[in-house]
Amino acid sequence: MAARLAAGMLVSALIRRVEEIGGNGVVLAKGDATAGALLIQLAERGVSGELLERRLDQEGVYRWSPTGPANPEERGDYLARRRRSDPDLWVIELDVANGREIVEQIAA
Repeated sequence: MAARLAAGMLVSALIRRVEEIGGNGVVLAKGDATAGALLIQLAERGVSGELLERRLDQEGVYRWSPTGPANPEERGDYLARRRRSDPDLWVIELDVANGREIVEQIAA
């Protein structure tokens, strides 16, 4: 199994990188600094895109995959349910062009 960067450090690195290239990163819900799971709401110029979650695959490698409802209007309820069942869950929004590419580079 691959080593895993602490969740708080990963969130900080993602937000720092997005802001370096002119985007905006916001923590919508703070989770456990060490081992919290992570959901990332991607956006570009304020328009909601994919909702991603980092999951461990069968080979023990972390991968980012779409999660939750495809309709951004339904995501509020989904995120609230997820946070109730997992209070350690981080939810962040990254508003930047090529957000998924940035996430996969930094948080692979």
